[in-house]
This record gives sequence, C-alpha cells and structure tokens, in this order.
Amino acid sequence: MEIILACVIGILGGCGAWLVLRPRTFQVLMGLALLSYAVNLLIFAIGSLALDKSPIVVPGAAPNLTYYSDPMPQSLVLTAIVIGFASAALFLVVLLAARGLAGNDHVDGRADEAE
Repeated sequence: MEIILACVIGILGGCGAWLVLRPRTFQVLMGLALLSYAVNLLIFAIGSLALDKSPIVVPGAAPNLTYYSDPMPQSLVLTAIVIGFASAALFLVVLLAARGLAGNDHVDGRADEAE
C-alpha cells in the first residue's frame, strides 16, 4: 500500500510540476490542482496510513499514544481542499477575464509566433 501511494504521489507531483511550466493558463491551473492533490496525499501518508482502524481512539484500549491516531493531518487536508477549491475558482475567473482582455490564454499574454 505504501509503495502504491508513494508512486501516486510522485506521478501527481511530476505531472503537476510539468503542467505548471506550460505556457497556457488552464494548464497552469490543472498543474496547481495536481500539485495540491499530491501534497494532500503526502500529508495523509505522513499522518499514518492504516486500514480498518478507528479514526481517533480505539475503544477499549489503554489510553496511551500507541492506540491514538492523530486527527491533525485529516483536518489539514480538509482545510487544504476547501482553500484549493476557492483559489481554483478565483484563478478561473481571472483566467477568463485575462483571456477576454488579451484575446489569448497564454501566461505571458503573447501568442506563439508559430500560430
């Protein structure tokens, strides 16, 4: 499970970094979304990855840190998802406004010479 998660995080991070470096604004937006998904998965993986366990405290177990699952990574990822949706919506509105003003969707505002 850890190998699969590490591969998914690496692929999402690599694809996101590649898309952020592209010249069109929509590709940059998709790259930022993929990077945020990779970071969210990384935070989940750091926080403890366990299957079929209770989310915070195991009932009937001794109250020590061995049976305790930290809820902080889950709350951080939930907050990051909400902020990611809000910033993606804002970036999409700015993207549409810039396309209307400049006439193209390039990051630098200039179309390619080959087109």
